[in-house]
Amino acid sequence: MPTQAGDKLLNVCMNARYHKREPGPEDKLFLQCAPWKDNACCTATTSWEAHRSESYLHNFSLIHCGLLTPSCQRHFIQATCFYECSPNLGPWIRLVDPQDLEERVLGVPLCQEDCEEWWADCSSSYTCKSNWHGGWDWSQGKSRCPAGALCRPFPDYFPTPADLCEKIWSNSFKASSAHRNSGRCLQKWFAPDKENPNVAVAQHFASLAPAWEHSYTLMAFCLFLWALF
Repeated sequence: MPTQAGDKLLNVCMNARYHKREPGPEDKLFLQCAPWKDNACCTATTSWEAHRSESYLHNFSLIHCGLLTPSCQRHFIQATCFYECSPNLGPWIRLVDPQDLEERVLGVPLCQEDCEEWWADCSSSYTCKSNWHGGWDWSQGKSRCPAGALCRPFPDYFPTPADLCEKIWSNSFKASSAHRNSGRCLQKWFAPDKENPNVAVAQHFASLAPAWEHSYTLMAFCLFLWALF
């Protein structure tokens, strides 16, 4: 956890199944996860699994309606790396299971270009659902389309880029009208040889967070310590 009280929402990892307890260097992160190698909430193993079409991460299958185009699949890999590896999601972390202290993110503002490019590159790929967060047929251990759900091109389920960003994982992401490098939205990917642009964005939103969010972070940390002992 951060050492300064005012930084409780910064440089943190959420309490989730494959996240480390705190961010740190991971010099062997695989391909699309490499941008976070200097400071990551994921391990090298998690980064490898993020690149598989059928991964043990959440037992989810990207090929439930056949293969995605390479450019479309790359966006989903980048989104998974962003979710699993980024230490800059603190202002949007929420508690979803008080008993297990499990957390998720809600309303992470993705830059306009991120949503637009994701949507355009997936326009010729197929899916059978607009919300990938639940409602799947798990009878064979992997996510399969539920009975009666038809495989159709992405735009049939996601008419706009904002629909894709916001609906696909139950509002984990929010489509922002802000542009990259504006300091007001997060990029789900950036070049590995560049500085992480999301650090400054997290700082901005953390400074605007109401007092209850800081209190929630402290409470979650105290519950975590209590569970350890």
